[in-house]
Amino acid sequence: MIKKTSTLFFILIALGWHSCTPPESLTLKTGIWRGVLTVQGNELPMNFEVDNSEGLKFYLLNAEERIVLDEGSIEGDSLYLPMHIFDADIKAKITETSISGKWTKNYEDDYSLSFEAVYGDGDRFRNTTASNIFNHTWRVTFVHQNEGDTTEAVGVFKRENDKMTGTFLTPTGDYRYLEGTATDQKMKLSTFDGGHAFLFTASAISEDSLSGHFWSGAYWHETWYAVKDPQAQLPNPDSLTYIRSGYDGLNFSFPGLQGDTISFDDYRGQPLIIDIFGTWCPNCMDQTKFLKSWYDKNKKRGVKILGLAYEAKSDFEYARSRVLKMKNKWNLDYDFAIAGTKDKEEAAKTLPMLNHILAFPTTLFVDAQGKVRRIHTGFTGPGTGLYYDLYVKEFNETVDNILNVNE
Repeated sequence: MIKKTSTLFFILIALGWHSCTPPESLTLKTGIWRGVLTVQGNELPMNFEVDNSEGLKFYLLNAEERIVLDEGSIEGDSLYLPMHIFDADIKAKITETSISGKWTKNYEDDYSLSFEAVYGDGDRFRNTTASNIFNHTWRVTFVHQNEGDTTEAVGVFKRENDKMTGTFLTPTGDYRYLEGTATDQKMKLSTFDGGHAFLFTASAISEDSLSGHFWSGAYWHETWYAVKDPQAQLPNPDSLTYIRSGYDGLNFSFPGLQGDTISFDDYRGQPLIIDIFGTWCPNCMDQTKFLKSWYDKNKKRGVKILGLAYEAKSDFEYARSRVLKMKNKWNLDYDFAIAGTKDKEEAAKTLPMLNHILAFPTTLFVDAQGKVRRIHTGFTGPGTGLYYDLYVKEFNETVDNILNVNE
């Protein structure tokens, strides 16, 4: 009896010890994957790459863009993947060749989309052909499904072997790097940057006209139509935001990231670039990357940059944490202040000398005497190709002109 009891005791100890041992974490296969988000009943596909060579890294792939996600972790069969500077993540169950879970925007209430992915599938859309019929510049009108509001845009698409790439430019920014496919009559384009998921479809009505749909994330839907127009252009982005009558210029004071106060007067006597932005904003992400690169090369010229952050929540510590994460992650060497929330009407109240806040980002160029020399609404990002090159050229010319005035 004692022998049996002892045997049972050791069996129980062994079972208990085994139950307390954490399961060995799985490893995702290295290489190209195909993911699918379910967006308002539609499949929104994207591609990404997994790299295990120096810790776990993901690269979101959109046309020529590669966005690195380097904060992911795997415990057992569970994946947690933060979306770089965005307050969003993927939580999922995995095998070596599959992922199944949810993509969530944490700053929105009840905002999660189903996410599935499989290893080794590089086809973004199943049809991998491309047609020349869409390979043009288009004058586009977006129509919101419920509100009936319209937005004028320019669509630029091009065929590259068996895929289509391009984007839409609007008065407030562009839809970044789009990638997809097209037959003789239909085109599909998508992008996923970690914080935003866009799906566009188009049908050719004729060789010179298109109609289509645009789905964004969990809720937003617009229809759109387009006419072929190689001369299509948007309103001058320097004419949309301006200093209101009765105001001499800028005057503001906002809390900084270190418990200090940052005011406009702090920059008197030196040229200043003011970036009105939010860490939740995809075009702001592109502009911030541009400003970082530009400032690293040009700060010795005496130009300052101040980022005025308008975040997704009014809570100061939340907003501060989001900006600090971006600042530290990208090693940004210029000043930031927390100015308000992303609600445009509320944001405009913080800068009453402006006629409105139409877009994030908006860029103000100020000379050393404190005079606003230029206000540029929106941002034309690198996904727009030649349009981006023109933006960079005009940006540099503006700064050169301001510096020449001050000499």
